[in-house]
Amino acid sequence: MFGRIGRFSVGRPWLTIAAWVIAAIALVTLAPQMKATNDEVEFLPSHYESVQVGKIQERSFPQREQPAAIAVFQRADGGKLTADDRQDVLEVAAGLQAKKHDKIKKVESSPAAVSPNGKIALANVVATVEDPYDEKLAESIKDLRSDAAELLKDTDLKMGVTGAAASAVDAAESSGDTDAMIMMATLVLIITLLAVIFRSPLIALLPVLIISVVFAVANSLIATAAELAGLQADSSISAILIVVLFGVGTDYILFLLFRYRENLRTGQPAKAALSDAVARVGETIASAAGAVIAAFLALLLSSMGMLRSMGPSLAIAVGVTLIAALTLVPAVFSLLGTKAFWPSKAWQRQPKNAMAGRVGALSARRPRTVAALSGGLLIVLAAGVLGFKAEFDTDSSLPQDLESVVAMKDLQRGFSAGQTDPTMVYLKSKDGSKLDQAELAEYEGVLKKIDGVDQVSPPMASEKGDVAQYNVILKYRPTEDRAIELVSGDLRDTAHQAAPAGSEALVGGTTAVLADIETAVNHDYKMVFPAAGLAIMVILALLLRSVIAPIYLMLSVALGFGATLGSTVWLFQDIQGKNGLLFTLPVIVYLFVVAIGTDYNILVVARLREEIRDGKSPKEAVRLAVTHSAPTIGAAAIILAGTFGVLMLASNSMLQQMGFAVAFGILLTAFVMAMLLVPTLTSLIGNRAWWPGNRNQPPAVPPAGQDGYQQPGSYQPRTDQHASA
Repeated sequence: MFGRIGRFSVGRPWLTIAAWVIAAIALVTLAPQMKATNDEVEFLPSHYESVQVGKIQERSFPQREQPAAIAVFQRADGGKLTADDRQDVLEVAAGLQAKKHDKIKKVESSPAAVSPNGKIALANVVATVEDPYDEKLAESIKDLRSDAAELLKDTDLKMGVTGAAASAVDAAESSGDTDAMIMMATLVLIITLLAVIFRSPLIALLPVLIISVVFAVANSLIATAAELAGLQADSSISAILIVVLFGVGTDYILFLLFRYRENLRTGQPAKAALSDAVARVGETIASAAGAVIAAFLALLLSSMGMLRSMGPSLAIAVGVTLIAALTLVPAVFSLLGTKAFWPSKAWQRQPKNAMAGRVGALSARRPRTVAALSGGLLIVLAAGVLGFKAEFDTDSSLPQDLESVVAMKDLQRGFSAGQTDPTMVYLKSKDGSKLDQAELAEYEGVLKKIDGVDQVSPPMASEKGDVAQYNVILKYRPTEDRAIELVSGDLRDTAHQAAPAGSEALVGGTTAVLADIETAVNHDYKMVFPAAGLAIMVILALLLRSVIAPIYLMLSVALGFGATLGSTVWLFQDIQGKNGLLFTLPVIVYLFVVAIGTDYNILVVARLREEIRDGKSPKEAVRLAVTHSAPTIGAAAIILAGTFGVLMLASNSMLQQMGFAVAFGILLTAFVMAMLLVPTLTSLIGNRAWWPGNRNQPPAVPPAGQDGYQQPGSYQPRTDQHASA
């Protein structure tokens, strides 16, 4: 099949390219706009308590107002607020209200909004939208800060704005334009590395242009699929798509070009060499893409909408990349022929591959030693997983000098940290009757006694009287681990158990949402990872026609996953002293290290199988597979790792963790697992690794050298049509 695809794409390049151009223009023109959201509630299933609370709010308290941000006032000298100061707070709040900022309904304070110690005063900034990430609201928060500076000039006060909307603004500004940074870094790395490898400006630029077309097509297909299926795309999908498309796309193009170049070196005509390259590596590329697609589609089993929507989007992107690698790429290079390599003449002579040759020779000569050392390294690094702690406090990752962070610390000098975003407890009558006022007052007293609760507001009844709302102010910041533990533990347990007869209690708010997300994520780990592993094993079994090889390949992948996560724990928790790691980090490592990194295992193992089929002994097959696969794997891994490594330059520690984990994990997968551990394990297992697919293989032809091992200097490249890449 892949031979036919290669012959068609190479033989009819103009038709193939025209089809892609027409499809790209049509899709980009007709596809709907991609809609994204940052609202965590929209990504949780309806059975979670925090989601049910949201529905109760909409139904029973449609006019409820929750501050999107809070203005924190204090004296410039840090002393107690005087009577004049308190009056100035009211006047500044009124002045900000008079500005009528877009998406801000009101800015209000009161004489009572002063801390018990008399040092801090607050003003609530109420928005007309619930989404704290709304772009127009963000602009208004910036304007409000600027306007406040003018209003404060003739006072002894200073003011900072904190809360959800202010934190969102500061997080966006501190991270900079992450998408643009990732895109620029990716382009520079791809172009530079390809130029170094092939010493050709055309090959350095063409993959970028090809993948750009693929990016446009994939984005349009994802938007169309989302519109038709009613899916919602997480706002972070664009940055991830960039890395997936350029990372995976470059991998597949490199797989093909390295094979094409080696075929040319055996003397094949350009078109025949390219067509044969597609036939030879087409199955490998398809299997690698299939493994990645299966891993991404396993996210459909997630209970979180964020991951469920991400899975199909990424799968579509990889599917488009696969089709482009087998059709568009060969068509473009068919038109160029050997001119694509200009001005380099390296395609005309056999490379020395000195370093790769030494690694391959060592792996073939000392498989037990190499397997023990590489496996031992991964085991040591994986031990760090035992100390992994999930961190849901995304605010703690922000630089400490941001206004929202500083203002939050100032607020805590006079109020409880939970003042900015209270947790809400609702009592709901089961039969729709009115709730008893005496029982409501008694219930308020029970909530106040919970350790970690600072204040509880008097109950506010709905219009029908069948629902009552309590605002519960915690002593901790809403996103802090202690707040999440309190809400998911004592607060919810007590609220449920103490509910008066005939009523039920539900706990909601930002902290409750995070508590439910923690539960959902833990559930997803148990569902998604095993399903993805099983799917990848099936694909490997079909590719290799083997039952044994997929088992130890997946075990090595699991070890690589553990080593990646463990290394991140060692660095950030143990060395830097962080409280924990980004709670989505295991999923991110799974997406990029396990799924995409499996490409490298597939490439080297497919090459091993090919060499075995061509009559090589297991040792010689290992040497040849590593020698010829190492340059491809190394180049692809450095591009992908370098792209993520750029995130370590960000000031946000969560982005730093993501950047390090994926970059280091990809390098581990490529240089330790794919080049060392997997080939040596295959060598040690021998022909049994290919059972039952080795039954019809030709017997191995013993090469020259001791124990069937051919010395590196004695290898001569083949010149027949089965020449390896």
